[in-house]
Amino acid sequence: MTEPPSAIPAQASDGAEPPASPLKRLSVWSWIGFDFAAQPFFTVVLTFVFGPYFVAHLASDPAEGQSTWALAASLTGLCIAIASPVVGQWADRRGPVKPMLLLLGLVQVLACLALWRAAPGSALWPVAVAVVLAGVAAELSVVLNDTLLPSLVPRASLGLVSNIAWGTGYVGGILALLVTLGGLAGDPESGLTLLGLTPWFGLDPAQFEGARAAGPLAALWYVAFVWPMFLFVPDRPRRAALKAPASGGAVRAFWRTLVSDLRDHPRLARFIAARMLYQDGINALLVLGGAFAAATFGWTVTESGVFGLLLAVAASFGCLGAAFLDRRFGPRPVLLTGLSMLTLATIAIVSTGPDSTLFGTLAFAPGAGASGLFAAPAEKAFLLYGLLIGIAFGPVQASSRSALAMAVPAEDAARWFGLYALAGRATGFLAPLLVAVLTALASLATGPTTATRIGMAVIALFFVAGLALLPRQIVKGRAAP
Repeated sequence: MTEPPSAIPAQASDGAEPPASPLKRLSVWSWIGFDFAAQPFFTVVLTFVFGPYFVAHLASDPAEGQSTWALAASLTGLCIAIASPVVGQWADRRGPVKPMLLLLGLVQVLACLALWRAAPGSALWPVAVAVVLAGVAAELSVVLNDTLLPSLVPRASLGLVSNIAWGTGYVGGILALLVTLGGLAGDPESGLTLLGLTPWFGLDPAQFEGARAAGPLAALWYVAFVWPMFLFVPDRPRRAALKAPASGGAVRAFWRTLVSDLRDHPRLARFIAARMLYQDGINALLVLGGAFAAATFGWTVTESGVFGLLLAVAASFGCLGAAFLDRRFGPRPVLLTGLSMLTLATIAIVSTGPDSTLFGTLAFAPGAGASGLFAAPAEKAFLLYGLLIGIAFGPVQASSRSALAMAVPAEDAARWFGLYALAGRATGFLAPLLVAVLTALASLATGPTTATRIGMAVIALFFVAGLALLPRQIVKGRAAP
């Protein structure tokens, strides 16, 4: 992919700031608002409320729940790997992306609403299918929304805006978690929410209706906050009519990008390969981490949600700091630091059992510690490791996005972001699948708690491999070779 300088928008080609700061423009904040609208699905449904409920309470035992949930995550990743590059090529050939975003949003909303029916005793796989549909629609929406960024702000501000958007998304996740824990999800024993309230709308804690309400909440949240993006963010211009059928042309263009353009851009190819590995690890950690904690310590929905709330707060501060570091030093130092932290923290959490941490180096008396939230010493250690993950995973994803946005022409952004999404999902089924297989095999010889720790350990390998492949220089000028 070789583009003449004239093909690059003037404001993005030289890194110069426009007269008005991009953070004072309504269109920029409306684009940032998409992350605020979309993040509660990932935070409340996939990671910290519905996911732990699926593993710890909907399934007959934690090992079966983790295995099924991991297989659902694997199927989601496989579908996104197949669809995202084709959708990206289609968008570049057509231009506007908002009509497709609207269709995907409808699928996501309907699938999230269906999660309300996941009552205890329900079959696992119909619920898992709804999660897969919602996850595929949500991830493809992120791909298309990302393609609007390169033409929206100048090159020098890409990392700043990307990290602020990611941090704003975590604020949305925090607020959605507060609504869920404070008003919807009651403890099955006390019948009260985290704030000591009777669950709103008469939700029954014994039937885990608060956790099941996470799906409808994410759907309503998305509808309530995504509309400024549709109204105020400029869509990509329409391209000229194509003679070739759209789907066939998109597939051919994708293979051209995959085979030819990556061959001609070795630095981008290496960056995308590295991102393929470490993003797979991040996806698996986010989808399975909360469920792993629930299975290890027997956490309730409230405890899992508070854990997620603390991680989201840490991620918000991490993104805020990374926004300025990315702008000052570029994305690579942010990625190196974040991936190193994720590697160490993942090893630390799988080293932690109900009564020990660091592979038994620190052992605690069974049941040590006063009763209460995260009272056991091992839970406190796990919480510390989780906070390190929270600080790191937001900046890694946001700075990866800004690195690619700096490296490609705005008019071809959909094609490259489609390939970028493929890189995050081509092996997206692999980490959850390995977790599922190792967990299932280990459960034959060990108890459920040890089996889940063995299964989760594989995630650290994906961070190490991503670090090893990360190019020494991701962006050089416009990152064209």
